[in-house]
Amino acid sequence: MCLVKPQCISDDTMVQRVATDERPFETPSSDESGLGRDSPTDDSEPEAALVVPPDGGWGWVVVAASFICNFIVDGILFCGGSFQKPIQNEFNVTGGVVAPVFSLLQGFYLIAGPFASALANKYGFRVVTILGSMITACAFSLSYFASSVEYLYLIYGIMGGIGFCMIYMPAVLTVGFYFERWRALATGLALCGSGVGTFVFAPLTDSLISNYGWRVAVAINGAFLLICLVCGLAFRPIQPVRVTLADQREEDDTSRRHEEAVEKLNSMLKLHNKLDSGISMPPEMRFTNRVSPHTWMGVANNTRYPTAEEVFRGSNSHLSRRSSATAGTIKHNCKPLFIASSVAEKDEQEDSNSNVDNAEPLIANTVKIVTREARPRRSHLDLVARPMYRDDIFFGGSLARLPQYTSRTSLGYHLAVTHVPTKEDTQEEQSGKCQLCPEAVRRALATMLDVSLFRSPTFNILAISGFFTMLGFFVPYTYVAQRAEDNGWTKSKSVWLISTIGITNILGRIACGLVSSMPKVSPLWLNNIALTAGGVATMMSGLYFNEIYQFGYCAIFGLAVACFASLRSILVVEYIGLEQLTNCFGLFLLFQGLGAVLGVPIAGALMDLTHSYTISFCVSGGFLIFSAVMCYPVDYISRWEKSRSKLSTPKV
Repeated sequence: MCLVKPQCISDDTMVQRVATDERPFETPSSDESGLGRDSPTDDSEPEAALVVPPDGGWGWVVVAASFICNFIVDGILFCGGSFQKPIQNEFNVTGGVVAPVFSLLQGFYLIAGPFASALANKYGFRVVTILGSMITACAFSLSYFASSVEYLYLIYGIMGGIGFCMIYMPAVLTVGFYFERWRALATGLALCGSGVGTFVFAPLTDSLISNYGWRVAVAINGAFLLICLVCGLAFRPIQPVRVTLADQREEDDTSRRHEEAVEKLNSMLKLHNKLDSGISMPPEMRFTNRVSPHTWMGVANNTRYPTAEEVFRGSNSHLSRRSSATAGTIKHNCKPLFIASSVAEKDEQEDSNSNVDNAEPLIANTVKIVTREARPRRSHLDLVARPMYRDDIFFGGSLARLPQYTSRTSLGYHLAVTHVPTKEDTQEEQSGKCQLCPEAVRRALATMLDVSLFRSPTFNILAISGFFTMLGFFVPYTYVAQRAEDNGWTKSKSVWLISTIGITNILGRIACGLVSSMPKVSPLWLNNIALTAGGVATMMSGLYFNEIYQFGYCAIFGLAVACFASLRSILVVEYIGLEQLTNCFGLFLLFQGLGAVLGVPIAGALMDLTHSYTISFCVSGGFLIFSAVMCYPVDYISRWEKSRSKLSTPKV
């Protein structure tokens, strides 16, 4: 039985820390599956470490650094079409042969996403961003010495794309680590760097190529990427905090303990901006039925491991977290100290007939959060930060859209979405030894490349739809300015078409964020209408080549792709579930990356065959429309899938 005594405080007050005892940190032993399984002891209690974002402070520096990274990476990426003609002329090849140079850059920018995320899970956002900046700067510098198009495929395309991804993924994900209440705003500001970068780099790249040639222009872009190295230094980890349950046997006077807890609650708010990540499995928990080690990565995906909330609730059933509401949940405007859970089966039996109104003297547990300053620490690796162990790491919208957030306290939410690491994971972190493939990397890859999702019709539709979207996504970026030149526009004027896509992309992200936050607006229909409009506009974009028509087309296309990018995580959460968001995004990146690799070469090959842009743009627009049409029945299919799942789930 779960008995809770809420402490009602204002919405702006977050339960973050309460002082604790001086009990030293203990690490559990493990079984074959890698989960801690020590026998419970009288002096051990569940404890966990997790990130509760500070919602400000240094976080705004992180937003600025992320903005700059997106500004440079996406600015260079979306303006790569300016290099096509000069490279084509120098190596005397067709447009279809040159097209893979840029499509490989665009494709590996997405395909490498699961692997960059897995590295960030082990080594942190800062290290991966710095390494990605160095890789891409080297790739672009080496491209200066290109002797063939095939050389550019490997160095500029594949190597540069992997480096781009290692900058982009940490730059996007780290913002969510620093913000909770303002996450949607902070993420939106950071991603606006993409549109601003496209707006600025389009004329800048054209000017560099005109004055210095394409080789020097590529090398200068490589120098710009070194700025991302400096920005990566801003992605510093948040200081860790440990959460633990205090058994009621520790104090005889529970009433006095509650008074002290309220007093500590007021003082701990001053420490709000010194939180960090990492969770350790408590020795008394036995999740023996959680994980089968016989998976393709040697570890199971993240959803098979317990969350910190389950650790404190003492759950032995993996499905109980998904299928039933936590007992004692309090609405967000009345914040409980925590959702208390049973400490022993006998205590639960004794309290099973108690009246909840008289819960105060019978509370089994009270959450205490250990401040790092409150006791000696063994090392700076005492607590492990694992961003990919969070269910919401890829969610860029407002947390107010999530029932997991609105039905809990702030602290309760973070415990509910954070999965625990194993003992092996913690030991690898503390040992400092070089591992060929550490568990933190393998577990992240097993999560983001979870092939069991292919059993879900809803997931398959969204994944294939994303593939077709990306088949048409980069074609206008690559060819719209070149097409305008071939139809009589000056080069200085045509480059502003790409800038128009960039600036309307910013407006589209802002508008999409505002509209999608309205409860009566369906994110699915907004996504479908945007993609349909973008596809139709792309198919009709070659009818006229006056300025108003072409700039109008670019504005519509920029708004459409902004909606697609902004709503992807919201659609997954709404139709598949927050707990599967990380799993879905890994495979989505592969599908979208493959579409990006194929899209521009298909358009280039069609141009070589027809000597016209008309068919290429019509086919690309058709891909966008088809991707939208595929998503129209998602709502019905998702409801059918969920009802079928309920019928097939045995009742307990």
